[in-house]
Amino acid sequence: MAEKKLKPTLREKKRYLYLETKLNKDEIEKIILDYIGILGYAKSGIYFISKNILAVNRNMINEIKAAFSFANIKVKRVSGSLKKIKEIIK
Repeated sequence: MAEKKLKPTLREKKRYLYLETKLNKDEIEKIILDYIGILGYAKSGIYFISKNILAVNRNMINEIKAAFSFANIKVKRVSGSLKKIKEIIK
């Protein structure tokens, strides 16, 4: 049986963050978990696109940025499209 697609209004809206850091994925996850906890991490729906780019639920952007500010990690850009983020890298 084919899987049904969600309606656009029900989909999770993502924002993409470009981080200016040399930390690896595990260290970044630990910073976020220390600040917003497991429940906040689950609500944010984080997944890593690459080492410095991660996708976050748009409702949790401020909490994630706050976690990074406490750890002195600079969020260079937040965008709604991956194309705009990749233009900065070039």
